[in-house]
Amino acid sequence: MAIASSLSPLSSDSGSRRGGWITFPFITGALAGLTLAAGGWASNIIVYLIQEFNVKSIDAAQVSNVINGSSNFFPVIGAIIADSFFGSFPVISVSSFISLLGISLLALTATVGSLKPPPCVIGSDVCQPTTKLQLAILYSGITLATIGLGGTRFTLATIGANQFDKPKNQSTFFNWFFFTFYFALVVSLTVIVYVEDNVGWKWGFGLCAIANLIGLAIFLSGTRFYRFDKPQGSPFIGLARVIVAATRKRNLHISSDESKDFYYGHGGGTDIVAATPSKSFRFLNRAAQKIEGDTKPEGSILKPWRLCTVQQVEDFKTLMRILPLWSSSIFLGTPIAVQSSLTILQALTMDRHLGPHFKIPAGSILVVSLISTALFLAVIDRFLCPLWQRLIGRFPTPFQRIGLGHVLNILGMAVSALVESKRLKITKDHQLQDQPGAVTPMLALWLFPQLVLVGVGEAFHFPGQVALYYQEFPVSLRSTSTAMISLIIGISFYLSTGIIDFVRRITSWLPDNINKGKLENVYWMLVVVGVVNFGYYLVCAILYKYQNVSDADSSDDK
Repeated sequence: MAIASSLSPLSSDSGSRRGGWITFPFITGALAGLTLAAGGWASNIIVYLIQEFNVKSIDAAQVSNVINGSSNFFPVIGAIIADSFFGSFPVISVSSFISLLGISLLALTATVGSLKPPPCVIGSDVCQPTTKLQLAILYSGITLATIGLGGTRFTLATIGANQFDKPKNQSTFFNWFFFTFYFALVVSLTVIVYVEDNVGWKWGFGLCAIANLIGLAIFLSGTRFYRFDKPQGSPFIGLARVIVAATRKRNLHISSDESKDFYYGHGGGTDIVAATPSKSFRFLNRAAQKIEGDTKPEGSILKPWRLCTVQQVEDFKTLMRILPLWSSSIFLGTPIAVQSSLTILQALTMDRHLGPHFKIPAGSILVVSLISTALFLAVIDRFLCPLWQRLIGRFPTPFQRIGLGHVLNILGMAVSALVESKRLKITKDHQLQDQPGAVTPMLALWLFPQLVLVGVGEAFHFPGQVALYYQEFPVSLRSTSTAMISLIIGISFYLSTGIIDFVRRITSWLPDNINKGKLENVYWMLVVVGVVNFGYYLVCAILYKYQNVSDADSSDDK
């Protein structure tokens, strides 16, 4: 019945008691459980492959790269499926179950001795090879868990935002969505990873499976409260038709009679809806201009690849307008990805002790950024946004939030460069630059400010981007809109790898021993890239006009 209900049109507040804040604990509870599960297995998979399956370190890193890239690209596929065919609810439900199967297989490989090879002999490079059956079960688990993650991560954001009518409430929801996401990620990267390393892999993966199961149960328990979106078929086919129809009619003179010569849908030119042919990208208007033979006698389209509705043309124009803004976010995410890997390299060369008995793991240093993001999301929602409203008279727009994120990101890269300069100076003062593996007498706590700045910046720009795309994308692409941030992360991840490799090829800034390099120059390069990209963003933001955001908040969300 739940899936059948999900195929009903999106309900409104006036006609139904579904939707509103009553759905919030179910959606964020599901997010918390699924994020705990995903972060627990994915963040430590390299160590598991090396220690338990005798995989070479480089091969394990390649597997991790595939997982990281896929886990950020799969959400786009999941969103397209949700928008085009099934709606968000079935996609989330099925994907959560698929991820549960995958994690259960991983837990099985850690529990059953015959499903993994015996450990290598200590002091010897000779290891018994992994059998095809063992590899098949291992990689089946990884594949299923990754696919399941892709179908839930940002589709949950869409179904959550669909419960509200007012952009202000949607923005608040996105704040708490990301707060929950980052908080759960911090817990998984600390508590669950600790259990895996110190208690046992079967217990760690078991916790992941339990968290996934609880998240799925919480999500399903809120079924009777959700409003459900009705998919309208693949919107991408309609967008493709715009290009084809406009191209085939490229020699057609564009009519000035908007009421008679353009197609608005079944009912003819007199049935004019909110969308009318706009003046921007005017050449595309030909796709909606009627000529003889385009329509049937009753008014429906006769040749779908020669005629589109005005709404389809305007939706395509909206995507063209927002594409430059979206592209600016790629070079907002890339410096963050570069900094993540380089900060770990810095931490390995610094004093990571907190007191006489505790030493911070180098890989855990990035938790500082996650904690900063999670905490500041709450600060933004509870203090900064209300303060901004009192001072300015309205809540900050997504553009303003993204812009602040750009500035903080640039400052974070600048601080990274200054800290690295200080680290290198201390290294040279103690003549440690020619000693690989030497620890510079400088506390790793010096890395915290740059991570905090970047984390606070993420609290501004990531929710701002999701809110902007959700509000501005065509309604038929709502799930795809929230997944665009995931696509940005995926592209940034791969692009950062290419940038580091490029820098190593043409400069001497990044040798294997960074004590002999000029890592601060890499950070200054990222500062320059960030400033140029921020200028590009400002131009795009100034030229852009909001399409779907109304200042009138006439309806009340529950």
